[in-house]
Amino acid sequence: MTATLPHWQTTPADLAAAIREVKTALRARIEASGRGVDEVFDVVARRVAGRIAEIDADLAAGESVWPVIDYADIENGTVTAAQLDKLRRRGCLVVRGHFPREQALAWDESILDYVERNHFFDDYRGPGDDFFGSVDSKPEIYPIYWSHAQMRARQSERMARVQFFLNSLWRHESDGVAWFDPARDALYPDRIRRRPPGTDSGGLGTHLDPGTLDLWMTREYQTAFRHLFDGDVEAYDPWDAAHRTTGPQYPGSTMCSAFRTFQGWTALSDMDHDQGVLHTVPIPEAMAYLMLRPLRRDVPDDDMCGVTVNQVFPANEKWHPELVAAQAGIPDVRAGDSVWWHCDMIHSVAPVTDQRGWGNVMYIPAAPWCPRNERYAEHVRAAFLTGESPSDFPAEHYERDWEGRFTADDLNDIGRRGMGFPAALG
Repeated sequence: MTATLPHWQTTPADLAAAIREVKTALRARIEASGRGVDEVFDVVARRVAGRIAEIDADLAAGESVWPVIDYADIENGTVTAAQLDKLRRRGCLVVRGHFPREQALAWDESILDYVERNHFFDDYRGPGDDFFGSVDSKPEIYPIYWSHAQMRARQSERMARVQFFLNSLWRHESDGVAWFDPARDALYPDRIRRRPPGTDSGGLGTHLDPGTLDLWMTREYQTAFRHLFDGDVEAYDPWDAAHRTTGPQYPGSTMCSAFRTFQGWTALSDMDHDQGVLHTVPIPEAMAYLMLRPLRRDVPDDDMCGVTVNQVFPANEKWHPELVAAQAGIPDVRAGDSVWWHCDMIHSVAPVTDQRGWGNVMYIPAAPWCPRNERYAEHVRAAFLTGESPSDFPAEHYERDWEGRFTADDLNDIGRRGMGFPAALG
């Protein structure tokens, strides 16, 4: 019988000791399968190398590494099998025409009116966290959550349709358990970015956001990544949601309390591909590489390749050179397009000097209804009703007394369901 792994459902008091203990146990678990850590890592590395070769072939042929699908095809059910296959292999997507361009540009104008009317620039106190503070904006990331533009996009039928399409790529039922409901999304409130022409921005380094040490140390994530830790790495499926939607997450200044199938944003301006845009490592299987790499003997016993609490999960040249080199940027996008990437994927934002045109987005992910998201919805409802910043974000609370804030009376059925409010009467 396989031995139970040591686990910590809350952040260990002695991180270094816990890392040493769990790494010893994970290595032993893998070796009990009859395979060594290096052997299973090599299987993953070969799989990743195959994906990198596919990406290089696309680049050589002048093709877009990122899949691009028209919203109309999602709406009409006419997405082709070839498009779906590429989407699953790459784990990222641009949805062309998700919203009409004129609608997106109008939303951008309305957000600017909302912040100016409420004297945001006079009251702005600087970046609320160290992470987005690195972009050297004044400001670039606006800690605004409850504008009409953001909420109308979140609760729109067009957004719900794309989220359902993306959620359905995942295996969301297994072993008699429905891990999430693909047809109902939690309205995860996030911020906006407005980056003006002429901006110099330092961008954001390569990282990922599904968690930190909890990915190795909590019982649920140990089960979610069981195939990696049991030596059966060929069975690992980055699209399997089993056990990912119920367990805890270690708190931190950059955490996301919700389970997201995809991170995403909707463009509020046209953006060229070389103007400080999003890059990803478009290989969903790369998560297996990241999870197994710390178990190799060249990594110190009390180190998880730099992963720790209260910081983003880093990807870097020292430990993950093949992955960092495989980054691919989005193609040109227009206002109204949306951009999506698998929640486990490494991503970054390229630096830019003297940016051409605006770089404006509102962050809206796909976060299907599940136990973890239902728990977070309680915090979302409280913040929404008071105009406060949601609990995942710095407690800046600019919108408490703002004029023109979206209110509960403005919610439609999608919005009410997504925030866990009772259905409207009548």
